[in-house]
Amino acid sequence: MRRGWKMALSGGLRCCRRVLSWVPVLVIVLVVLWSYYAYVFELCLEMDKKISIFTLPQQPNQKFHLSYTDKERYENEERPEVQKQMLVDMAKKLPVYTRTGSGAVRFCDRCNLIKPDRCHHCSVCAMCVLKMDHHCPWVNNCIGFSNYKFFLQFLAYSVLYCLYIATTVFSYFIKYWRGELPSVRSKFHVLFLLFVACMFFVSLVILFGYHCWLVSRNKTTLEAFCTPVFTSGPEKNGFNLGFIKNIQQVFGDKKKFWLIPIGSSPGDGHSFPMRSMNESQNPLLANEEPWEDNEDDNQGKLGQRL
Repeated sequence: MRRGWKMALSGGLRCCRRVLSWVPVLVIVLVVLWSYYAYVFELCLEMDKKISIFTLPQQPNQKFHLSYTDKERYENEERPEVQKQMLVDMAKKLPVYTRTGSGAVRFCDRCNLIKPDRCHHCSVCAMCVLKMDHHCPWVNNCIGFSNYKFFLQFLAYSVLYCLYIATTVFSYFIKYWRGELPSVRSKFHVLFLLFVACMFFVSLVILFGYHCWLVSRNKTTLEAFCTPVFTSGPEKNGFNLGFIKNIQQVFGDKKKFWLIPIGSSPGDGHSFPMRSMNESQNPLLANEEPWEDNEDDNQGKLGQRL
């Protein structure tokens, strides 16, 4: 009787020990699940949605919009040349240096505003977007000044993700090819996963490489297809400041923020440094003409002495 009781107690203890041995495993599983939820849903989707591909495109501020009086005057005026001159007078108060192909001030009649440099109207979003690059259907958003850096990071991380998937799946694809995978269902998933990863990798590498080229030239997609026109005329490299400064125009001066999805682009998106102004402010270039004048004077004095 006593022996049977001891055996029952021992069996119960072993059973409890087995159950309790799964407690650490359950804790780890819960921690992993919670960390995934906290990171993906609470951090990425809630907190970072303002600084990721969900960032709304930035619109011109109020000073670029026509006042009620100016709008009435402009709409009531029937002579195009007078309307054109009215916009020229209004633009004198604004940092606007780009023009239309005909040399007129760029004006959006749908938003009733004078377009800042590099600003364009998006027909899909139905608004003017600062430094508009393009409207991306894959993120259902306009890519411009406020989210272009995040778009580039999205492409870069997607390329790395596809590369990781393709390299890790490739060994299983070889096993599938040799007939070493027993499950028919797993064969389909491995084959299709490798195909999709390679397909997206190639297309994303091409797209990312193209945008890296645009960044190196400080161009938008629209400016690459349509040369911007300045007050002095068309200039395809009007915003090209040099390789390093071009990168800083998108990612900012501090390199520690380049890979982090936070806003670090300089300026407010309404005005941008231009190549012509950059050259005029360069002391080496600014001293070229005085040096030539001095050289001519010295040659003249030497000729008089001879």
